Amino acid sequence: MTGSDEHGMNGMTVVVAGKTGDLGARIASALARRGAEVRALVRRSSSAIPADTAHGLTAVAVDYDDDTSLISACRGAACVVSALNGLDPVILGAQGRLLDAAARAGVPRFIPSDFSLDFTRTRPGDNRNLDLRRAFMDRVDHSPMRATSVLNGGFTELLAGGAPIVLRGPRRILYWGDADQALDFTTKDDVARYTAEVALDEAAPRFLRIAGDVVSPRSLAELMTDVTGRTYGLWRAGDFDRLGRLIRIARALTPGKQAVFPAWQGMQYLRDMASGRGKLDPLDNDRYGRWRWTLARDVLSTRP
Repeated sequence: MTGSDEHGMNGMTVVVAGKTGDLGARIASALARRGAEVRALVRRSSSAIPADTAHGLTAVAVDYDDDTSLISACRGAACVVSALNGLDPVILGAQGRLLDAAARAGVPRFIPSDFSLDFTRTRPGDNRNLDLRRAFMDRVDHSPMRATSVLNGGFTELLAGGAPIVLRGPRRILYWGDADQALDFTTKDDVARYTAEVALDEAAPRFLRIAGDVVSPRSLAELMTDVTGRTYGLWRAGDFDRLGRLIRIARALTPGKQAVFPAWQGMQYLRDMASGRGKLDPLDNDRYGRWRWTLARDVLSTRP
């Protein structure tokens, strides 16, 4: 990626919640590289609270049930970035308390842990995890803070494994609905770099939509054929009525309903992408200059 690495080199203080998670760690590091003073919140109950891991990055132990702890951690910051991940107790509970504490500390801006397809355009009840983001959106929009949500589609890394789309064994691209439906994907590093720019951008709007690459099942089959030198075909799994029935069956049979990413949740997410309801439009990729975004080809060609 090229372009805006010089933005934000002003010592601005940014609080990052969820530093111990994959995306949170990337966001904190991206901010530190841009010259921000990063306070990375770590749960006080964590077995290991890391020391500073980079210049400008400091770990701060907090208790998400202790308002005083959160307010103190947020005081003096220009923005709070939440990369907290979980269900109701985290997205609505811990993140909600963080939002309230940041407001009481006088922080002007908040970036919620959305990082998804466009849940503002999907149907309530179709996707449990996106419904939580929708509920938090109502809460943050009634806060005195200015919020910016970064929406990025799916993580491109899922195409290399984790999502039943690129099937290397049978050399097929599995899809639902239309083989030409455009799908948005962005790598975690690109999301982190863009989010760092947003955190340092005092004029950032309520929503910013990005996609490192936009592909369809048909173009993925062509891409994989080119990358591997072996012919990939298309495999239509069915329509969305069938997918909906499979989601209901999987959900009924899955023990431990409080898992954050059970298989049926991934199926709900895939339905929102394949149906086009979560499509990101327009894209704000160039807001911070023209970057070299990581493409699906870059990710898929790294696997043998």
